[in-house]
Amino acid sequence: MSAAAQLDPAASDYDVEAVRADFPIFRQPIHGKPLSFLDSAASAQKPQAVLDQLMRTYTTRYANVHRGAYFLSEAATSDYEAAREKVRAFINAAGPGEVIFTRNATEALNLVAQSWGRSNMGPGDAVIISDMEHHSNIVPWQLLRDQVGIELRVCPITDAGELRMDALRDLLDERVKLVAVTHVSNVLGTVTPVDEIVRLAHEAGARVMLDGCQAIQHMTVDVQALDVDFYAFSSHKLYGPTGIGVLYGKEALLDAMPPFLGGGDMISTVSYERSTWAALPAKFEAGTPTIAEAIGFGAAIDYVSGIGVDRIAAHERDLLNYATQKLASVEGLRIYGTAPGKVSVVSFTLEGAHPHDVATILDRSGVAVRAGHHCAQPLMERLGVQSTTRASFGMYSTRSEVDALVDGLEKVREIFG
Repeated sequence: MSAAAQLDPAASDYDVEAVRADFPIFRQPIHGKPLSFLDSAASAQKPQAVLDQLMRTYTTRYANVHRGAYFLSEAATSDYEAAREKVRAFINAAGPGEVIFTRNATEALNLVAQSWGRSNMGPGDAVIISDMEHHSNIVPWQLLRDQVGIELRVCPITDAGELRMDALRDLLDERVKLVAVTHVSNVLGTVTPVDEIVRLAHEAGARVMLDGCQAIQHMTVDVQALDVDFYAFSSHKLYGPTGIGVLYGKEALLDAMPPFLGGGDMISTVSYERSTWAALPAKFEAGTPTIAEAIGFGAAIDYVSGIGVDRIAAHERDLLNYATQKLASVEGLRIYGTAPGKVSVVSFTLEGAHPHDVATILDRSGVAVRAGHHCAQPLMERLGVQSTTRASFGMYSTRSEVDALVDGLEKVREIFG
């Protein structure tokens, strides 16, 4: 029986060992040590329920979707569209046409830049991003700048890693057509004040795009309550398969946007003279989609919802507090990102040791962490470092894994001390 079935949603306790038992990868040792997987911010592990759904789809219900008038195609189409409905309900979109399946959040961000951006922006218009963006929320706007002549403005952050809202107000003027910022920083764990960002942007006549890759797995996201215009996230960070992401967009905006890619299934009619487009969401889903992955994503949403997003978040807050206290005892360690209310991501440097060396030595103890610039080179420059080591926690993470991290860091200190 899965943890989702065992755990009482009304209970205040959180049985992390029951959750952990649902993830087969934790049954194998790494270098002879129990696996301490502390890189969920990069990509989360998958529960058995998701793996079973993938196998079930490929072995019993697989065919191309939206195309066949036979049982397997109809069954696969039903499962695929059911997964879209699960995503819609999970983020409280107004309708299934507002949920566009993409390859990942990067494609979702590029879709908005190349479709909405090229249709609605030109020379003299501006996009605001922030100092803590992932490259996926920087490069698409640079490409648009080079293509149509827009201005790219950057909102600074404080030393604690908080967005400078006073600066955002100063940057907002009639030339700004879009504010595109992260909901949660993948490096610092900072949760940006999205309610205020959306309000200020809309008052200034600008649209808002949120990169939700690091938020969707840590908190309840209600796109209607946020009143956000576009929201992007990926399945693989929400314990689902890779190769499938989501763009949420308000229906009126998506309706007015031209297709991003052309091909099968996104058309209504095709002739040599012209083509007409299918209704939402098909207009933005050209070609054969990632069928099994989308259905597997639906299974991941079922699994997470069965345990409870709020209960998972409470568990992760406890881990973050515990890790912050334990890491503070490591001599020469400096944590980057100390904003209140941050999610369970801890980036740090250790005096005398390069982050890549830290990660390599930790790996010998079975501890998996990320080292590098985390696809956020401008943020690294703002922080005054070239790279950091990052430990990030998920629904299956434990205090004993934090202890293994700290023990491993003490070994690093012995080597480089």
